[in-house]
Amino acid sequence: MSSVWSGRGALVLTVLALVVAGCGDTGGESKESAEMPAVPAPLQQFYDQQVRWGGCDGFGSADDRFAPNMECARITVPVDYEKPEGATAQVAVSRIKATGERVGSLLMNPGGPGESGLTMSMLGNNTPLAERFDRVGFDPRGIGSSTPTVACQTAQEQDQERAEAPEDNSPAGIAAAEADDKQYAQRCSERTGDEFLAHVGTREVVQDMDVMRAALGDSKLSYLGYSYGTRIGSAYAERFPTHVRAMVLDGAVDSSQDPVQESLHQAEGFQKVFDAYAANCAKQSDCPIGTDTAQSVQSFRDLVNPLWDNPVATTDPRGLNYEDAMTGVRQALYSDDLWKILTMGLSEVREGHGDTLLKLADLYDGRNDDGTYTNTNDAFNAVRCVDDPRMSDRAVAGKQDAEFRRVAPFLDDGRGTGAAPLELCTNWPVPNTSEPHRISVQGLAKTVVVSTTDDPATPYQAGVDLADQLGAALITYQGSRHTVALSADVACVDNPVIDYLVTLREPEEGLRC
Repeated sequence: MSSVWSGRGALVLTVLALVVAGCGDTGGESKESAEMPAVPAPLQQFYDQQVRWGGCDGFGSADDRFAPNMECARITVPVDYEKPEGATAQVAVSRIKATGERVGSLLMNPGGPGESGLTMSMLGNNTPLAERFDRVGFDPRGIGSSTPTVACQTAQEQDQERAEAPEDNSPAGIAAAEADDKQYAQRCSERTGDEFLAHVGTREVVQDMDVMRAALGDSKLSYLGYSYGTRIGSAYAERFPTHVRAMVLDGAVDSSQDPVQESLHQAEGFQKVFDAYAANCAKQSDCPIGTDTAQSVQSFRDLVNPLWDNPVATTDPRGLNYEDAMTGVRQALYSDDLWKILTMGLSEVREGHGDTLLKLADLYDGRNDDGTYTNTNDAFNAVRCVDDPRMSDRAVAGKQDAEFRRVAPFLDDGRGTGAAPLELCTNWPVPNTSEPHRISVQGLAKTVVVSTTDDPATPYQAGVDLADQLGAALITYQGSRHTVALSADVACVDNPVIDYLVTLREPEEGLRC
C-alpha cells in the first residue's frame, strides 16, 4: 500500500520496560456497589457469562513473554449488537489477580488501533495497582488472540510489499498505488468477510468493554487507555457514562478531528520531536546528521534519500530500503528513550548497513523474530476505515500531501507533485460507522487525561480538548514521548494516576511536571 502515511499510535510502553517502581501509600479505598446497571434483555446472556480463566498457552504472538502469574481467557460477544442471536466473536483477555484487598478490575488497552493488549496486565508491578486491582489487558475484537481475526495479508505478502520500490506521485505512480490499495482491500474482504469487517470499529469495541466489565464482576468500569485506547475510553464514557468508576486517558485522540486534520497534526508533532532529537544528537561530535541544527533536516534527507534506489545490506537477507528506514525512524521518535538507538541506526546507514533501522521497522510492523507477523497493520486499517469518513476528493488528497510535506520536511522525500493517491479507505468494502464529533457526556464521574507537550503521535492540544469535553482533570507532562503514565521513570505522573485509580482522589488542578 502506498497511501499518505498516518502515524499509528503504537504504545511505546510495549517497547520499554513494563515493570514500574512502587509509588508510596495511597491511603483510603473505594468499594464497588453490588448492583449492576440495567442490561437489554437480548444481551443478558453475554453479560451473565462466567469467565473461564486458565493458562496463556495459545495466546499472544511468537515474541510475547507473559508473566508466570498471568491467566488468560476469552469472552464471547455478538458480532452485531443489533443481531445478538447471530454470529459471535471472542475477545481475548489476560489477568493478574490483586494481591491484597481488591477494589475491582482495571481494564487496560495500549491503543493502535490494532495493538494487542494482553501484556498490559503486567503494568503496575510493585505498585498499589497490583495490590488493589485485578489488572486486565485485552485484545479488541479482530485483533491478536481474539477470534475471528482481521486477516488481509500473509507474512510472505507483507514481506513482498515491504520489499517493493516506493511509488512516486507521478500519474503512473498514483495509479499503481491505488491499484495496490484496491487489491489489499479485496484481500481483506475475501479473507475476513464483510460482515465482520463492518463490525470491528470503536462502536462495537465499547459495547464489548461493557460486556467485559460485567463478566469480570464489576458494577462500574475502571479503565486505563493509551493513544487510540483514549478514543475507546472516551467513546465508552459517551455511550455508558453512568457505568464509569474511574478512567485515565493518556495520549489523547481528538474525536472531533477528521482524518486529514489528524494526519497533519501528527506530521507537525513528529517534526517537532525530530527537531528535538536533532538538537540532542548535535551535542555529539559524531552525530550522523551533523552538529548544525539548521541543516539537520537536509542532512537527514541526504542520508536516507539514496535508499530509494539503493537499499543497504543487513544481516537479515532482506536489506534496508527507503520505506523501512523511514518506518524505523518514526518508531524511534515515539520516545526519547529510543533516541540513542535511532542515532545508532542512522550511523549504520552512513556506514552502509541497516540492521538497527530494520529491527525498528519490524517492531512497528509487528514482524516477529520467526518471520511471522501480528495482525496489527491489517487491524489498524480495518478499524480506521470503519471509524472515519472516506476522503475521495483528489484535490483534497493532493493538498493534504503538499501540506504534509510542508509541516514535516524531514518526511518529505522531495518527490511531491501536487497530486497524491486516494486514501486506502476510499475503496474499503464496508461503510464507516462513526463520524468526527465533539463528545458530550452527562452523568460521568470525574476522569483524568494525561497529555505530553511534545507527543509526536497525539499532540498535546488534543489532550487539552478531550479533558475539556469530558470535564476531566488534566495532567501535563513536559517531555518528548508518546504516552507516559506507568512508564516507571516519571513519578510526578505515576503517583497521582495510581492514587486516583485506587482512591478516586483527583489530581491537583493544573498539575504540570
